[in-house]
Amino acid sequence: MSSTERVMKATPEQVWEVLSDGWLYPLWVVGASRIRDVDETWPEVGSELHHSVGVWPALIDDSTQVEECRPLRMIKLRARAWPTGEARVVIRLEPVGAETRVVIEENAVNGPAVLMPKVVQDPLLGWRNVETLRRLAYVVERRVAGAVGS
Repeated sequence: MSSTERVMKATPEQVWEVLSDGWLYPLWVVGASRIRDVDETWPEVGSELHHSVGVWPALIDDSTQVEECRPLRMIKLRARAWPTGEARVVIRLEPVGAETRVVIEENAVNGPAVLMPKVVQDPLLGWRNVETLRRLAYVVERRVAGAVGS
């Protein structure tokens, strides 16, 4: 399982505010082009966000489902992007003083991507998740800065 982490200049509550808003996912999730719908119960277990991946006009419509959720601490997702397959993504939040360590663990669990050797899969997921955490930090930290400046 590929694991990537980043410390963000925000509290777990501030990071969770972004994670728990499914409409914001295309701002920080690499590959997510748009959100078509978000279940009203997001991020409760079983709820889904309906997204598109890729670049227009070659967009693929699919969904991501919450498998486990511990608010302010962890969310486990089943992300679908067929025909490439499905991935299990776990995002953990750990307080570090006034900041938050965010850890993403991801691995392919279904479809053709499962056939890719770990020695190839892990670096690709690692690169993707470094960029995902960089984008998440931008969204979270700009919100925090905006709230302080208000």
